[in-house]
Amino acid sequence: MEMNQYLSMFIDESRDHLQAMNEHLLSLENSPEDVSIVQHIFRSAHTLKGMSATMGFEDLASLTHEMENVLDLVRNHKLQMDSFIFDCIFKSLDALEMMVEDIIQGGTGKADVTDIVSALKSIVSGDYLKNGSAAGASGSAAAKADKAGGNKELDEFQYSILQQSIEAGIPVFRIEVTIRQECVLKAARAYMVFNVLEQNGEVIQSTPSVEDIEQERFEQSFTVYYISQLAQDQLASQIAGVSEIDKVDVVLLDRSKLDELMKAPEPAPAQSKPAASEASASRPETPKPEAKKAAGGGAPVAGRTIRVDIERLDTLMNLFSELLIDRVRLEQLASEIRRSDLTETVEHMARVSGDLQNIVLKLRMVPIDSVFNRFPRMIRDVAKTLDKKVDLIITGADTELDRTVIDEIGDPLVHLLRNAVDHGIEPVAERVQIGKPETGTIYLRAYHSGNHVFIEIEEDGRGINRDKVISKAIQNGVITAEQSGKLSDEDVYQLLFASGFSTADKISDISGRGVGLDVVKTKIESLGGQVHVSANWGKGTKFTVQLPLTLSIISAMLIRLGDEKYAIPLSSIVETMAVKSDQIRVVHGSTLINYRSSVIPLVHLAQLFDVPGFTGEPAAEIQIVVIRKGDKMAALIVDEFIGQQEIVLKSLGKYLTNLFAVSGATILGDGQVALIIDTNALIK
Repeated sequence: MEMNQYLSMFIDESRDHLQAMNEHLLSLENSPEDVSIVQHIFRSAHTLKGMSATMGFEDLASLTHEMENVLDLVRNHKLQMDSFIFDCIFKSLDALEMMVEDIIQGGTGKADVTDIVSALKSIVSGDYLKNGSAAGASGSAAAKADKAGGNKELDEFQYSILQQSIEAGIPVFRIEVTIRQECVLKAARAYMVFNVLEQNGEVIQSTPSVEDIEQERFEQSFTVYYISQLAQDQLASQIAGVSEIDKVDVVLLDRSKLDELMKAPEPAPAQSKPAASEASASRPETPKPEAKKAAGGGAPVAGRTIRVDIERLDTLMNLFSELLIDRVRLEQLASEIRRSDLTETVEHMARVSGDLQNIVLKLRMVPIDSVFNRFPRMIRDVAKTLDKKVDLIITGADTELDRTVIDEIGDPLVHLLRNAVDHGIEPVAERVQIGKPETGTIYLRAYHSGNHVFIEIEEDGRGINRDKVISKAIQNGVITAEQSGKLSDEDVYQLLFASGFSTADKISDISGRGVGLDVVKTKIESLGGQVHVSANWGKGTKFTVQLPLTLSIISAMLIRLGDEKYAIPLSSIVETMAVKSDQIRVVHGSTLINYRSSVIPLVHLAQLFDVPGFTGEPAAEIQIVVIRKGDKMAALIVDEFIGQQEIVLKSLGKYLTNLFAVSGATILGDGQVALIIDTNALIK
């Protein structure tokens, strides 16, 4: 138990140090002369080395020791950073991350790091310069692969993993997938297959390599060796469910079938499996950790956290929601009965349930930086591959989202960011020629508005060519020439999300391996979100992803409109105020109001919703609620402010869908139902 406690601390601290080293190394790449940054990286490496040695993870300790030697020379001005040294240190960090991940999963943390170690040693000795920099040590692995040749599908290491899995009773499969002859985007379909596989198990090896498959360097079929608990027929049907797949052959391997596959000539070194973040396609390969220990030897580390089924959290949230409705009802009754002992008890219950509510909400909420923190490194790698200069500026990384949304949003954001670097940001020469700074900028922002989270990806690249999009859409039969003349800019940009749509002159493996934006839109809509595009030709493009918080309980302002009560989420309210009716202006048919040295739109909610009891008679003084969505504001006219309250968010069910400006309903303490206003829909 005590050892497990130390191991948990080691894992937490290792992750922190690796993330810090990645971030500092990116900073150092922008300011190579800043020795203070090197000091930070050196200290993290030194601490990680000490912890690894203490815990007995020798491969981790030896690799960090070699990194330390290089960094020591740099911080003492005996060595200058160059692109080869940066690549080697980044490659070392990738290896360390994989080894720590292996330890988390119950493995030994061992890995073949001889190539990286020899590259780091060649930097210390200066030999790497004689070998022609990057073509030297880091190319040795590729050179060995070229010499090895052979046609055997598995090497000793991969065989060992599969053998141990079979012995531990874990199913091992050899899967051959054949794509239809007429398929245009083979790489896209292959990526979808790998996506299915990654969600249900682990790919141990692929033939051809993942890199070759990504770049369409294969015929119609590819083979993978795969570990999964899924049944054979279930696995086959899931893969066959991917469009344009012609045939799927799934073979369950036992020990004898596996041994049969090892009777071919000596193989080339192992191919790495696809990385979760897609960024590995543009970097040198990092080693794979050794196989996990057998079942008895090392279960994944539990640490100081426990895994709880999301359904149990949903049940807890629903039960607490019911409790909250009863609490509000009790508060109402206590105020009517006016007995001091009852009032005191209800007030105490309100305080306790308030604390409980905060805990229940926080159980599911995770800061979005757990997704964002891997993007700077990815952008660096993609930009380097494309020979572009790109700055990524992140704001709002502390914005919290529901755990289920956090788990799913990573892949769409990866695709949009890679798309921004590949298709948005122009090459350096082109930017200089048109008078732009040679370094492009991508802004990644997250912020709350109402009971939604908005994520914006904006770049100062070439924008979207409206005419080219329309021309391609007509060519693909998405719209007719007659329809094209009636489309607004927003409608035209939405055509980008049509299945298989691309304006690229050639298919690139950078932008999501050739997968269109339709995949991004499908994923975001499956989370109950929306994606919008705005662009300015020659100036840049902005993708805005709107996601629900999926919270069951929110703070809201209860208001009255006519004979009905409504709720406005408190997080979208700037302030409430009373204004004279003569402050209202009508300009070109739009109702506006002066607000703090600016002019904002005014919306009459009772009139908009056609509320029963609305008379429409003008009053000398009107009550307004000022709301915000990002940097835009508007004012809403209401009849009365009832007060602030914690409310339970309830869905309107399958029959009442797509209601304008209504995001749900709540049951009030007196049993009445109040609709919750979606303020984001009221601001254009």
